[in-house]
Amino acid sequence: MLAYLIKRIFLLALTFVAITMIAFAIILSSPGDPVELFFSGGLAAGTAGLSTEQLAVEQAKAKEELRHQLGLDQALPVQYWRWFSKVIRGDLQRSFKDNRLVWDKIVERMPLTITLNSLSILITFGIAIPLGILSAVKTGSLADRVSTLIAFALYSLPSFWIGTLIIIFFCGGDFFAWFPAGAIHSVSYDPDWPLLRRFGDYMYHLAMPLLVTTYGTFAFTSRVLRSSMLEVKLQDYIRTARAKGVAERTVILKHVLRNSIIPIVTNIGGLLPALIGGSVIIETIFSLPGLGYLGYQAVLARDYPVVLGVFTMSSALTLIGILVSDLLLVAVDPRISFESQNA
Repeated sequence: MLAYLIKRIFLLALTFVAITMIAFAIILSSPGDPVELFFSGGLAAGTAGLSTEQLAVEQAKAKEELRHQLGLDQALPVQYWRWFSKVIRGDLQRSFKDNRLVWDKIVERMPLTITLNSLSILITFGIAIPLGILSAVKTGSLADRVSTLIAFALYSLPSFWIGTLIIIFFCGGDFFAWFPAGAIHSVSYDPDWPLLRRFGDYMYHLAMPLLVTTYGTFAFTSRVLRSSMLEVKLQDYIRTARAKGVAERTVILKHVLRNSIIPIVTNIGGLLPALIGGSVIIETIFSLPGLGYLGYQAVLARDYPVVLGVFTMSSALTLIGILVSDLLLVAVDPRISFESQNA
């Protein structure tokens, strides 16, 4: 296992370098110039008395100076090496937009994103696993048919559309004002409120974003678990366990469920980057100050350090999540072993 782990870490490092190289080239080659956006308001202030030609010359000089300070006048490989050499030391550089440390901006937005996605994961598995077991055990029953219909219907509905409908119908649009359309605290919020009241206000504002984040995921997860359990139920060792008189509850939970959980464990690899990276769509629709919304704003402003910082974290967590899911497979299924396998 140790040799396998070392090989995998080495391959993950090479993969990370390749991913960052490709992403860096694509992001910096995309249309739009951060220097032009920075000067889009003009430099009229303090330039009274200058002619149009002089003003154009002064603007051109200022742009070139700023481009040199940001390192944007260098060759792409040189820019990448300067950026990557700082990243491996934990320095994500400073934002082009406000000159703040990118790491500080990420840390500032991280609590909301982690809270939202952690609750979403708990709700997803809390609903999906019992629902999947019920559908697999009661195959063909009314409960199975109804849950299957609802799950497929929910999974087919795009989250941005559902989020928009929720805002229109339930968040003070044209119908009801039952929930807030954005923000994470009430206008009258007071930090001196009792803990229970502050928690209630916080969850009240996250209720609809949680709903939109969760419904598609638990529908998909429950269907995956159901399909896997139906396949495992046909195996010989399940029939043998029943023939030996093992209780049906033990057969389902110990034998069928444990051997059916492998596809769910495999999908866990995608939960870690989602936990930190946030959802651009959900956070943008509900105006939540999370990492997804931060990345969206950075793209609009061509704030390359912030875009690359968020992308780098998501890439690293994706690779780590894949490794963790592989290691968890060994814990779930003892038949899986990496001792004699190549990475």
